Amino acid sequence: MRAVIITAQGFQDHDVIYTWYRCKEQGWDVDIATKGGQSVEGKYGVPLPMDKTASELISFEDLASDNYDAVILTGGHEAPDRVRQDRDVLDFVADMAEKNKVVAGLCHGPWIMISAGVLKNRKACAYIGLRDDVINAGAHVVDSDVIVDGNIITCSYYAYVGAFMKAVFRTVEEIIQNA
Repeated sequence: MRAVIITAQGFQDHDVIYTWYRCKEQGWDVDIATKGGQSVEGKYGVPLPMDKTASELISFEDLASDNYDAVILTGGHEAPDRVRQDRDVLDFVADMAEKNKVVAGLCHGPWIMISAGVLKNRKACAYIGLRDDVINAGAHVVDSDVIVDGNIITCSYYAYVGAFMKAVFRTVEEIIQNA
């Protein structure tokens, strides 16, 4: 399996570190994409790439839906707000959703899903600061930690990232089995 984590300067360190290591632990190949493939730093100072053993970052321009089974959109309010302004990312996320690949947003990550237009008529959960945005995007918001609606996964807060990642792994397996 293969996933990409999309982020930017000011990302929520917990989100990126946990999702990256869980993908690695699961035996998945995982890329991290940033604008221009440039190094960025998290809100609490974690650098990307994380260390000398980490793969180089990839550029938003190089994202291709045929290369991935899942896209993970992490939080930290600054990073998703930057990412959602990039047309390459929005087209990629919309294409992933259209091809029935997993599009998963954690905490503020669904902001990117909103801008890509993939939450309309979907069931989702939302961080309190995004609740109105998710509703205004046409989603049916449910008070929950993690919601899976087909290939769309939302998580309301980074404290639930363990359940979120289990849902990502399970949903990718189900989609592949049913293909």
